Amino acid sequence: MKEIPDIIVSRLPVYLRALRHMLAQGKQTTSSQELGEQVSVSAAQIRKDLSQFGEFGKQGTGYNIGFLVDKLREILHIDRVWDVAVIGMGDIGHAIARYHGFADRGFRVTRIFDNDPAKIGQQIGEFVIQDTAQLTETIRQAGIKIAMLCVPATQAQAVADQLVKAGVQAILNYAPISLGMPESVRVQNIDPSIGLQRMTYYME
Repeated sequence: MKEIPDIIVSRLPVYLRALRHMLAQGKQTTSSQELGEQVSVSAAQIRKDLSQFGEFGKQGTGYNIGFLVDKLREILHIDRVWDVAVIGMGDIGHAIARYHGFADRGFRVTRIFDNDPAKIGQQIGEFVIQDTAQLTETIRQAGIKIAMLCVPATQAQAVADQLVKAGVQAILNYAPISLGMPESVRVQNIDPSIGLQRMTYYME
């Protein structure tokens, strides 16, 4: 399998989101120039990125949006639905459990967990909060490969280690801490404060 730089992979979902928006507006074709303006990436970079995976457009006619959406979904392996476990039912976990925007993007929350006895057994939307004491066995039996980690920083590494034992291969980490994980496990960190700090650098 061809090794694709992660920076290119990280731009593909951004392209996909913009293309889906174009489809919703009734557009059928687009150009690398138009797509680039939508996502603040140069047309040349878009063409270079897409060429890593094949030829998707024609000189002078651009891209068929529906076709390109299907191809990007296939490349990102979201032409199927992935089951997801959410660990930690604080404010962030609670909001994610109630969020309905994942379903049409290839993901479906199927299990939610917490270690607080006062929360275990409670209903959030369509889910019942399960005990993290059963996390490893439950996730392994369900065959879940993706988890969202919404626990405090002090608990994050221990819970992440449990997830690895359960067979999880990808973790979206909302805890404000870097996780030490095997190379076989992909971690994406989501820390709003880092994004804010990056922006304030440019402010006076």
